[in-house]
Amino acid sequence: MGEQNKVFIGDTTLRDGEQTAGVVFNAREKIAIARHLDEMGVHELECGIPAMGEEERESIRALVDLGLSARLITWNRALVTDIEASIACGIEAVDISLSVSDIMIEHKINKSRDWVQEQLKRALGFAKGKGLYVCVGGEDASRADGDFLVELMRTARDHGADRFRFCDTLGILDPFAMHEKVARLNAAVPELEIEVHAHNDLGLATANALAGVRGGARYISTTVNGLGERAGNAALEEVVMALKVACGIDVGIDTRRFRAVSRLVGRASNREVPAWKAVVGEKVFSHESGLHADGVLKDPRNYELFPPEEVGLTRHIVAGKHSGTNGIVESYRQIGIPISRDEAQELMAQVRSTAQRIKGPLAAKDLLKLHQARTVSLAA
Repeated sequence: MGEQNKVFIGDTTLRDGEQTAGVVFNAREKIAIARHLDEMGVHELECGIPAMGEEERESIRALVDLGLSARLITWNRALVTDIEASIACGIEAVDISLSVSDIMIEHKINKSRDWVQEQLKRALGFAKGKGLYVCVGGEDASRADGDFLVELMRTARDHGADRFRFCDTLGILDPFAMHEKVARLNAAVPELEIEVHAHNDLGLATANALAGVRGGARYISTTVNGLGERAGNAALEEVVMALKVACGIDVGIDTRRFRAVSRLVGRASNREVPAWKAVVGEKVFSHESGLHADGVLKDPRNYELFPPEEVGLTRHIVAGKHSGTNGIVESYRQIGIPISRDEAQELMAQVRSTAQRIKGPLAAKDLLKLHQARTVSLAA
């Protein structure tokens, strides 16, 4: 992949992820999460909001002191005082955020488009004067007037901004609209790199992130497990694997660490990772249906997009209502009991009826009980 086509992954678990209602990370957890993400090769970590107070600034300083390879960036309002707070933490990259849709300009900050332009010039000029890398964050950009966004991006470009963050703050876009909007901005202001920051209110965050890349964005904002306000953000693990598998774009992240970082963030956020969560759920490589299990046992590529080991998981063949002969043989092999296909065929009816009775898959103890009963029956 050429440098001109490279896609960069920014993770905002420590900022937008922690803004999830009821989620709080302590300093130890923030350090652990940051180290995991850095060791995986994530390119940038949005690590907090210095203007929140001294405790937040202390945790950011602790992250700066780790000397990570990933670029650390903080979130700031477009205020000189916010940027000064970031500088005091040892931060060298900042996102300066402004509301850019008319509804927010009028009904949230009670200002005007001209005020937004002037505030951007003031904050951006100060930040660049301090030698900072600057991302200009367009809050609610997905609902903003397209011509105004172009004007704002040109102002940002002319005053030295390094990139523009296109935020689908309410998660209202579909992938077609995301592609169209990002492509238009990219064509109008090609000198300014674009980041897409997608929310998952309609379950489209990952799709929208990829659509943004198709439209010319080079940065994607993500969170581990899709953590974030309301329905969350584009999930790091989904975005990276979708880029790799569906788009043929390898962003250079060690995906084998996904399970570990997913469980770490799940514990720290008190939000258990659902067993069927895309990419990192514990059961996403479980197979029960006779045809599917048989196909996977013959060649995993029949029913798996990528090996489970690629994301730190393992494959499971489950014995249940829909099991076939080969699946039952494998289920017994997994618990250390070799049986033949003929034996599996004889056990099949009991496996299926047991699954029907318990309304779920058979555990090891259930399989063992059926096997022992058959052994006793044969010996009688």
